[in-house]
Amino acid sequence: MILNNALQKLAPSAATWKAILKYLGIGSGRRRTSITNQSSLEYYLRSRASHASQTSLFGYLKTRAGTRFPELFKNPDYLVSINIAKWQVWLAALSDLAVFTGGLIHQRSEVSPEMIERLMNDTIEAILAESGIPEEAGPDFEKECEKTKIRIANCNWAAIKDDESAFTTSPAALIHWAPVIDEFKRTDSEIVMNSIRFRWIEIRRNLRQDLDVESLMQNMQRNN
Repeated sequence: MILNNALQKLAPSAATWKAILKYLGIGSGRRRTSITNQSSLEYYLRSRASHASQTSLFGYLKTRAGTRFPELFKNPDYLVSINIAKWQVWLAALSDLAVFTGGLIHQRSEVSPEMIERLMNDTIEAILAESGIPEEAGPDFEKECEKTKIRIANCNWAAIKDDESAFTTSPAALIHWAPVIDEFKRTDSEIVMNSIRFRWIEIRRNLRQDLDVESLMQNMQRNN
């Protein structure tokens, strides 16, 4: 009960979210569509990673800042840290979701691991090419992008389970990059990391429903 109450406090108000999402340039992340080709897969991974990472990050900052939360966006120095955290946590979330998705494709089909690797590599490459290397993302972003590509390229898809075990980098990235003092990170660590773990539950459930593996792989083969 204590944990659930604490996590509920990490949810910003509707008015606050309107301002945040306008600043971020993203939607709610809730549009549902069947995943039948690489384009729809790219959209799913990009949008759900944004939704999970940024609702968790900004929910945490709002909880710690309280009534001063809107002022954070008026402080140029703090805004630099917010932007770096926004991009880094998104990238970690993208990595986790891509690994889980590739594992789900493996479980639901007889597609070779090589084909899954090519699909997921191409998808991640396309998403990262679209985002580019934003100046506001900080000096470490490009290096972390390469780590994400390496993780996907070296993934053992047969070992990925249909549970939360693939989601290892996003909780750690959230607590690492969140621009709060170290003392808060130490005391908040479990609750904050669980906040993004809980958000992945619905995203995994929707993916199971929306992922059309047969159409996805047929379209991939048709385009190659």
